[in-house]
Order: sequence, then structure tokens, then C-alpha cells
Amino acid sequence: MEVLWESAKQVYAFLAVIPVVPFVLIYLGYSAYFGDRKKAFRLAMDITTALLIGCVTVLFNRIFGSSFGFFGILLLLLLGAGLLGNLQYRSKGRIDAKRIFRGVWRIGFFVMSMLYILFMIMGMGQTFLLAG
Repeated sequence: MEVLWESAKQVYAFLAVIPVVPFVLIYLGYSAYFGDRKKAFRLAMDITTALLIGCVTVLFNRIFGSSFGFFGILLLLLLGAGLLGNLQYRSKGRIDAKRIFRGVWRIGFFVMSMLYILFMIMGMGQTFLLAG
């Protein structure tokens, strides 16, 4: 069981290093197999979001020297869910949890993508400044 867990961690780490690669692979594979590009894009976004959360967490922790990264991201996602839930309740009078989760997850994809780019630039800048 330990070998299986370590293998899963290695695969996740490999895919999370450059999240663009699994996004493109999933998008191209799904759209080639099923022919639905819109659904392929959504599936690629959903899967890549999980990888981006892990990657942004590690980058945040390394850049700022803390272990708050994952909890900060979780806090942002929960706040987003609360705001979307409030908006949905005020406009429709009811809450659809599935739509809220999907909306927060997909907004999280774009936020995590921007944070990934920002933290990669900051991390490279720190590396060059500390090395020189």
C-alpha cells in the first residue's frame, strides 16, 4: 500500500509542476475521443484546478516561508462559495449547491492560474536575487 501511495504522490507531483501539460493532454484527448470541445475544456479546467491548488500552495509556502498556503486557498474558495450562495439566494430565492460548487471551482481555476504565474515569477526572482 505504501508503494501505491508513493507512486500516486510522484504522479501528482510530476503533473502539478507544469499544470499546462495535463490541461492540454486532457483537452486534446477528450475532444479527440468524444468530439465535444466545450465539454473537453470544462473537464480540463476541473482537473487542472486540483493540480493548481497544490502547486500554488507549495509556491506560496516557499516564497513566504509559511505553511498557510493551503488554508488560505481553502478560505478564499469558501468565501467565494458564501458570496455566490448569497447572490444566488437573493436573486432566485433558493440555493443550488452543485452550481455554487461548480462556479467556485471554475473561478478558482482562473484565480489559481493567475496566482501560479505570479508566484512562479516571484519565486524565480527570489532565486536569482539570492543566488547573485
